[in-house]
Amino acid sequence: MMEWHRLFGLALTDYFTDSSYRVELEKDLSLKQQLLDVVIIEQEANGQMPEVPDGLENLTRHNLMTYKSLRQPLDGWALDEFVGHYVNYRKQISVSLEKLLPVEDINLYAVSTREPEKLAREISLLQLKEGVYEVATFSKQVRIIVLSQVPKLPRNAIWHLYSGITENVRFGASNYQWRQKDHSGIINELYKYYQVENVAMPYTWDDYYRQITKEHLDLLPTEERLKGLRAEERLKGLRVEERLKGLRPEEIEAYLKKLRQRKRKPTTKK
Repeated sequence: MMEWHRLFGLALTDYFTDSSYRVELEKDLSLKQQLLDVVIIEQEANGQMPEVPDGLENLTRHNLMTYKSLRQPLDGWALDEFVGHYVNYRKQISVSLEKLLPVEDINLYAVSTREPEKLAREISLLQLKEGVYEVATFSKQVRIIVLSQVPKLPRNAIWHLYSGITENVRFGASNYQWRQKDHSGIINELYKYYQVENVAMPYTWDDYYRQITKEHLDLLPTEERLKGLRAEERLKGLRVEERLKGLRPEEIEAYLKKLRQRKRKPTTKK
């Protein structure tokens, strides 16, 4: 089984790096293992908060998230299960069952790659903005974020990586700025999964690497830029004066003298 949920959680972990929130993945909620996809928890130490993507404007102390990938439906049963996770989570983090954490300290987000058409037929979805909806349960509102519908804006780049739409994924890859260097490899795994799902990805890992390299080339020291290049490759495209820069006049003259001697040397006839 492909680990879409792990990749989705890792991307969110990267997104909230150095912010006032931390991210926990696959939260175990019972003795019989039941994993909650993502929990975004506010931290006491205030960090720099990034501009949140659409749908996460109302983050609170504890933010529970279920994620449905390209082939998984977000339907009524999925929401029932999610609300059950919420109940278990609230019990676990509260001081006691008599003193439960306030309801307003927990928010619920159901994130879906594709439009939840079946769910829309079963219950009424209140649209808050493009790609963002809300549905009421008995005691909580669940915010639904449809990744294939959110506007193509830089702040939504992380959503577009998981949108399942070729051009939107490309937009996400071009605009998402990874906070942790070791997380940038997520995109390589993501593209592999899309290929398995037969989603065309004209924007490959090599394209991404070339783009990132080009954008940050000026930040590298000269020796790093030239590393691995042959002497002729290093000099290619340089003007004569640039090639000779740093050489003493006597070194240039000595080299020219050697070239003249080679040209004058007679060839022997057999």
